[in-house]
Amino acid sequence: MEHNFVLDKEARYTINQTSITEVKLLGFQSCKEISFVLFALLLTVYILTIFGNFLIITLVYHSKNLHTPMYFFLTQLSISDIIITTDIAPNFLHILLHEGATMSLTGCIVQQYIFDVMECMECLLLTVMSYDRYLAICNPLHYMSIMNELFCIKLIIIAWFLSFCSMLTATVTVSFLDFCGPNIIDHFFCDFSPVLSLSCSETFWVQFEIIVNSVPFLFLPFFIIIISYGYIIFTILKIPSSTGKQKAFSTCSSHLTVVCIFYITLIVIYDLPTSGQSLTISKLASLLYTMGTPLMNPIIYSLRNRDIKIAFAELRNSFVRV
Repeated sequence: MEHNFVLDKEARYTINQTSITEVKLLGFQSCKEISFVLFALLLTVYILTIFGNFLIITLVYHSKNLHTPMYFFLTQLSISDIIITTDIAPNFLHILLHEGATMSLTGCIVQQYIFDVMECMECLLLTVMSYDRYLAICNPLHYMSIMNELFCIKLIIIAWFLSFCSMLTATVTVSFLDFCGPNIIDHFFCDFSPVLSLSCSETFWVQFEIIVNSVPFLFLPFFIIIISYGYIIFTILKIPSSTGKQKAFSTCSSHLTVVCIFYITLIVIYDLPTSGQSLTISKLASLLYTMGTPLMNPIIYSLRNRDIKIAFAELRNSFVRV
């Protein structure tokens, strides 16, 4: 009995020593001068991202000419960009100022969950937007009857619901894992792989859930987008006049640009082999994806879209008159 008591006491001591409740994010390990420059740059990017996406939402709400399905979906993309940037940027700025930062393990898992949900949401949104462009160009006579207000709202509700629910199962599974350390993550946010590397439990089922989720939320949407643009390009090529071709393509060029940037950065970060690739390069690629893409989306839609420019001029003139 005494021997068993000693073993139990030692076992509890070992568990208490190895179980972690906090993680330390290292961010970019560099001298203070570079960290301050990077801090100023990323703070500027964050402010511009929030401003740009809020501007898109305001313009769509303010201008009656933008009360169409395409711009309604664009506001949802802007909301997603604001959330994903806010999920990562403030803590990353804190990391840069303090040369690393500590956060609770629960907070780390929540950050990972929000990031994964927004990834799923953007995949679904880009798919819905490609379907919208397909109907507008390939089936214009039935566009308004199919893409009515109720149908658009249903699509968005389903997209948000599926995104939150799909990643919830994997996140709950992660939360039940044993994390025994070390508690250091050499990254600037709690991504899926760095978090799993802290676990001393078997992670097969978590990884399996992620692979299963990637089929309906990554590969299937990508496949639908490819098919949609295949039909779109085929339809545009059949238009006899060059002016008609240019006008038809201009209606989907912004979305196509955003799709290419989104999936190229996604493939570079998660699908290309990382052997021989330094951690700094990997983190820079993640930085481009998590903070660069949300900034570029409103810029692309603003620079390449005549309706957005007109709506901005109207909004500016209304403020001048006031």
